[in-house]
Amino acid sequence: MSTPPKTRRPDELTLEVVGLIGTVVARYHEEYEEAAGRHALTGAQARLLGLLSLEPLPMRRLAQKLKCEPSNVTGIVDRLEARGLVERRADPSDRRVKLAVATEEGVRVAGSLRDSLGFAREPLAGLSREERVSLRDLLQRMLSA
Repeated sequence: MSTPPKTRRPDELTLEVVGLIGTVVARYHEEYEEAAGRHALTGAQARLLGLLSLEPLPMRRLAQKLKCEPSNVTGIVDRLEARGLVERRADPSDRRVKLAVATEEGVRVAGSLRDSLGFAREPLAGLSREERVSLRDLLQRMLSA
């Protein structure tokens, strides 16, 4: 019987970077929730509206992107639809599939939400273009690993 390999404890620099990433994520979510609240939206409603402002999506795909159950997405879409921010349409390529689509007002609200998120944008603006490119490339590399 073989013994499992010993897991090494991460070095101090790695732990520091992980902590900083956690802090950035927490601050981003906090600001996002506050911005959503200013539009009388929950964070989940704001995220869904943001996705739909980019492209219409089937309900099942929305659930995958939001990492939640399709029944939860149905409730979120119902509430956004009642406010005139989203509507359901039949998919032109498969009429059995319903697409959720942001209305003009939904696209406007999603844009306003994005514009109000200064936390990430303002510190990034203080970095040079080269630094932002390096950061982007490193983040993409982390995500693809």
